[in-house]
Amino acid sequence: MQISIFQAILLGILYYLTVASPPWLAGLGSVSLRQPIVSGTVVGIILGDPVQGLIVGATINTLFLGFIVTGGAIASEPGIAGVVGTALTLITASDPGVALTLAVPFGLVGTLIWNFRMTINSFFVHWLDKEAEEGNLKKMWFIQLVPGQLLTLALSAIPVFVIVYFGGDAVKSILDILAGTPLEILTTIGGILPALGIALTVRIISNRKGIIPFFLLGFFTISYSGIPIILLAILAAILAYFYTDLKFPESQEG
Repeated sequence: MQISIFQAILLGILYYLTVASPPWLAGLGSVSLRQPIVSGTVVGIILGDPVQGLIVGATINTLFLGFIVTGGAIASEPGIAGVVGTALTLITASDPGVALTLAVPFGLVGTLIWNFRMTINSFFVHWLDKEAEEGNLKKMWFIQLVPGQLLTLALSAIPVFVIVYFGGDAVKSILDILAGTPLEILTTIGGILPALGIALTVRIISNRKGIIPFFLLGFFTISYSGIPIILLAILAAILAYFYTDLKFPESQEG
């Protein structure tokens, strides 16, 4: 697939929206777009294949099922993993399993970008403190909305633009060289990686008493009953509502 400059620019802006959370998105960027299953679908729309984008994004999302940001520190950045991993997979017409292999290194690249951006942002924090002492609210809004957002746009959109626009051919060449047994090994390893995300999720769930039986019920139901996963999700949401209503009736008061 040949990607245009306009498409590469849109992909860069998409990654910016996953990390910047500008006020006009009401925080939905870091909450929704940052998830590879969502960003992958948007990437698919931009590149003309939303269904495959959703499949690839969902595959990458399994790596980040247990993703938690603690004190602003991240081990691997899901936003760039979803955007770049999905884009390069679609551009090179690779199997979704290869997306996992691509997502891991780019997630680490995203961590470097994130840490560098947080370091630079400390300048704006001190600037805001100075304006706050003087009670200059308009200047504080300006700092947040103009130079702060422009810097974030530059540090996020430009690297992604360069990677997806110039990196497609390079990745395609590398995959051609690895064709055969080496690529099968990498794909197999990539297929094992989601187990880590699932294990982290199960570990978090197991910390709450009485939750594991529901997890196992859902797992075996979807595995052996043939019930569509969307229908099962709706039934699970209804069951969760009544369970919490019965177990924590005090939270429903007032």
